[in-house]
Amino acid sequence: MWLLFAVLSAVFAALTSILAKVGIEEVNSNLATAIRTVVVVAMAWGMVFLTNAQSGLSHISKKSWIFLILSGLATGASWLCYYRALQMGDVSKVAPIDKMSTVLTLILAFVFLHEEFTAKSLIGCILIGAGTLMMVL
Repeated sequence: MWLLFAVLSAVFAALTSILAKVGIEEVNSNLATAIRTVVVVAMAWGMVFLTNAQSGLSHISKKSWIFLILSGLATGASWLCYYRALQMGDVSKVAPIDKMSTVLTLILAFVFLHEEFTAKSLIGCILIGAGTLMMVL
């Protein structure tokens, strides 16, 4: 089931880039990001109430709160930078660079989460990096 959600995530992320590029024409990128964020917040809270998950709020640990807030700040920074890059550049160049986050995520997961970093992971990182360079140059 995780694979289905991962594929859907990729499809929606691709749509996000195309829809955003059209939507930010003549709109300040920070304002566009704020509008997008309000929609995401409304949708996320809608899902919380739809699935009756709001009762879990009182069970979240202090550590989880801290890391979820930090993750939210990182997401916000990423979105602000991404929308500004989209406004200034071509989607076909911005999106692949943004997807370099896959390589960075694998490295950070290895360093900080002590996840396994195999030869296959290393080859994949090199190929993603090389592919990104080829698409951008």
